[in-house]
Amino acid sequence: MTQALIFDMDGTLFQTDKILEVSLDDAFERLRSQNQWEAETPIEKYREIMGVPLPKVWETLLPDHSLEERERTDAFFLERLIQNIRTGKGGLYPHVQDVFGHLKENGFSIYIASNGLIEYLNAIVDYYRLDQWVTETFSIQHIKSLNKSDLVRHIVDQYGMTSGAVVGDRLSDIHAAKDNGLNSVGCRFDFAREEELAQADVIIEDLLELKTLFPAKKQGIK
Repeated sequence: MTQALIFDMDGTLFQTDKILEVSLDDAFERLRSQNQWEAETPIEKYREIMGVPLPKVWETLLPDHSLEERERTDAFFLERLIQNIRTGKGGLYPHVQDVFGHLKENGFSIYIASNGLIEYLNAIVDYYRLDQWVTETFSIQHIKSLNKSDLVRHIVDQYGMTSGAVVGDRLSDIHAAKDNGLNSVGCRFDFAREEELAQADVIIEDLLELKTLFPAKKQGIK
């Protein structure tokens, strides 16, 4: 029997907020310098759609720009995010290592399933040495549909998961859990929305609560 926890990355494990605004502003400053953008950086609009795959982000933020320009902006934005990660400007949410250590010591397998791109996720995992606890990190790039439920299904099938939970802050995480017969743990963190969290099986305010929800005897959610 394989019991595991699948974690979202942005807004769940990684405090994306710490590098998001400066990286996004860099991307739009580039557009301004090329006379392709005049308004302020749409940071609030990005917050509203946080958690969707990046191609959909640029469709929303740059609806009047060409696909080629969206791709160039995406590539530049990714470069800035990774640079900010590698220089320590980001940060994990409190107690990530503590909780991961507890889960690992008590026989739980840990995975990451994110709408973030592979290079971005690898930068976070490498910088914070998460691979000492995490079995494998999966990007939405691994799934043609760009659907979080399909990504979680891929993990479930590959590792023969029979029980466990998806831990995340947005509706896509909650749906991914339910669509795959897993429990959903909603994180009331920076990007969470109350109407989405209402659909989760359990809501937590701090990752430390996972130590109670998933104790040593693997009793699961109480």
